[in-house]
Amino acid sequence: MKEKTVILTGNPNTGKTTIFNALTGLHQKTGNWPGVTVEIKEGSFVYQDTKFKMLDLPGTYSLTSFTEDEKIARDILVKEKADVVVVVADASNLERNLYLVMLLLELEQNVVLDLNMYDVARDKGLAIDVNHLETILGTKCVITIGSKRTGIEALKQAIYDASEDKKEVITKINYGEAEEQISLVEKALGDISSPYPIRFLAIRLLEQDADIKAFIKTTPVYQNIKEVIDAVYNCFPDIETYLIEKRYGFTHGVSEECTKRMDILENRIKLTDKLDRFFIHPFYGTLSFLFFIWATFNIVFNWGSPFTHLLEKLFAFAAKNITSLLHSIDSPEWIASLLTDGIIGGVGSVLIFLPNIFILFFVFAALEDSGYIARAAFVTDRLMHKIGLHGKSAIPMILGFGCNVPAIMATRTLETKKDRVLTILATPFMSCSARLPVYLLFTGIFFQHNRGSILFSLYLIGTFTGLLTAKLFKSVFFKEESPPIIMELPLFHAPDIRNMLISAWERSYLFIRKAGGIIFFGVIIIWVLSYFPLSATYAGEDSFIGILGSKLAVLLKPAGFGYWQAAVALLFGLVAKELVVGTFGAVFGGEAGITAALSSLFTPLSAYAFMLMTLIYIPCIATIAVIKQEAGIKWAIIATIWSIFIGWVVAVLFYQGFKLY
Repeated sequence: MKEKTVILTGNPNTGKTTIFNALTGLHQKTGNWPGVTVEIKEGSFVYQDTKFKMLDLPGTYSLTSFTEDEKIARDILVKEKADVVVVVADASNLERNLYLVMLLLELEQNVVLDLNMYDVARDKGLAIDVNHLETILGTKCVITIGSKRTGIEALKQAIYDASEDKKEVITKINYGEAEEQISLVEKALGDISSPYPIRFLAIRLLEQDADIKAFIKTTPVYQNIKEVIDAVYNCFPDIETYLIEKRYGFTHGVSEECTKRMDILENRIKLTDKLDRFFIHPFYGTLSFLFFIWATFNIVFNWGSPFTHLLEKLFAFAAKNITSLLHSIDSPEWIASLLTDGIIGGVGSVLIFLPNIFILFFVFAALEDSGYIARAAFVTDRLMHKIGLHGKSAIPMILGFGCNVPAIMATRTLETKKDRVLTILATPFMSCSARLPVYLLFTGIFFQHNRGSILFSLYLIGTFTGLLTAKLFKSVFFKEESPPIIMELPLFHAPDIRNMLISAWERSYLFIRKAGGIIFFGVIIIWVLSYFPLSATYAGEDSFIGILGSKLAVLLKPAGFGYWQAAVALLFGLVAKELVVGTFGAVFGGEAGITAALSSLFTPLSAYAFMLMTLIYIPCIATIAVIKQEAGIKWAIIATIWSIFIGWVVAVLFYQGFKLY
């Protein structure tokens, strides 16, 4: 069977993920691309005896080196040398989406244009002449409605045809007065060895692309090129703006020529316009944002609790029967303890919260797919500016509610180092899903009648702490103002259930993998420290773990939880936050033991203080590593020390303050 590579790209909010899921189904995985830290989705599908490997790039508007995602997208496009590049475009906004298509054609990629969300275009009274568009661009064009899986087979056929019949790119923009200058630069480049086409290189150099200029500096023709570029700018100083305007002019002309506007009632008010009057209103928009977050947490509890209780009984049943079986065959006591107290007690105490994790991601997927998340970022822009952050910082911070690691990676979409660093410092305080098992455990024991409100308060405190951190560090390290947010608000539409389920499963599967990896080995280490020395009581104060915890517990006493068990739980939580619950499970012997033990050690006041500490101190080693990767070792050290310090201070102040009452 032949194998070919397809790259999927496109602007944000064009339904690219929906198309990727429709093409690949569950034959996909997420991983880091060699040499970069961004996560790239990989998938595959088979069509007419050919296996197509698909790479889903981050959404991008351009191929410049202005943002990290744009650089990565361009590098992968150049290095991978894909057989086909599919551009998923919003059919209702053809002009804007064609800009990326033209850049790809200048890069001499074998493009298939997917005119997605055609139902939205139709509802707007638009019709696209696909045949004429194909003629102008020299590429295959396909109409799809990803949410309804309409046109997916036609898209597969177009991908197959394009991969079998690669044509030389014939469409190029005539840059008019700048063509002479482009030719001069092309001539100066000569036969330079480059992964980029010569014309593409020449245009990017005239547009002052930083990465391309850095590449040219490594070549023998650099001095000659510099002289030519300087001469061009002397006689044509605004050529950079001219080239961009010409490109936009071309895409405008193509869009106008291929799009027909059908007669529709001018006074027809779109559903999106009606909803936006409320959802992006300064007051009502903020109120609705807070309501959606509060409602999400209540849904997580109310829908997840029955399944959580079912898993509790399942793990308790497994532990009981495994213990009986091992005793019946005279198995050594340590094996029974390892399996029941360690593995089942530790890993099981984390996995029982899988239903809640799945529901959380399912609801977030619904909010994202419906178009609401973009409104949330828009609404928070005013607050972000008062703090000193860019409005776009809201998007990584919202992503942080799922997982801090990809959220920190998402700061690459921010243009300035200041905005990236401040957002990176604030994002770890967004309460990720790894902390959720800790909240679920403590609220289930101490706050059964108002669990949703308690959880909501923790997320608010985490967000406030992150914003306060950004404000503080901006006043110390950064002084310049952030530009206002400019972003597209996609139309509201009904979320696709299938995509929501796939998204929730993908993220929940990572949680399961974590339980089978880091958490599994973590609880075994915890069990060993609890079981030894042999003269000690299991998980007693004279065990290794008890001795270690006792040394640390004195620091936590002012916060109301100066117990060695709490100390070691927080210590192992540095590896992965789920290990806080895993540690309690291994030490106290599973879910039933946890409830009784924590009830005797904690009060509602100290329980909330413990959750505050869990919320605020550094999420995990992976987060520290990605901060180092994205911002450097200095900021990773600062973020770690600051979060531990502020977490301890907040927990102590809360406990000591409310203890007076």
